[in-house]
Amino acid sequence: MGWFKPGRVAHAHCDLFCGVYDPAQAMIEAKSVLNCCTKYHASEDEVFRARCVSIKEERAELVKHHLSVLWTDFFKPHHLEQFPELHDLFWRALKQASDAKKSMDPAVSQTLIDLIDGVSGVFWQTEESAGAGVYPPA
Repeated sequence: MGWFKPGRVAHAHCDLFCGVYDPAQAMIEAKSVLNCCTKYHASEDEVFRARCVSIKEERAELVKHHLSVLWTDFFKPHHLEQFPELHDLFWRALKQASDAKKSMDPAVSQTLIDLIDGVSGVFWQTEESAGAGVYPPA
């Protein structure tokens, strides 16, 4: 059994060392969802519109992925103590991403963007965000 025992054991609280998380990833995808909806309504080309729907659904799924990773890998129990609205904010943002995936209404996509903006606001208030992120607020 000793052959399978690791020589060293590493301990980490997330997938990688801190500094790789940023709500901007979810925001970029959410803005793509909105743009797909807007372009869909501006076109009469059925092939183009079908592509808008397909791309929008892919991007909305990526929003869900990026929010889930941020929620499960970056945020910790002490953040919930500091920001008691955080669980509800993420729940609503993830549900809104599902709604945006099903809808071509730009207003649904805009609500998603607004919720991600709320997540981002909390993210950048955390002490850990100082060493994280690719696109810190200006």
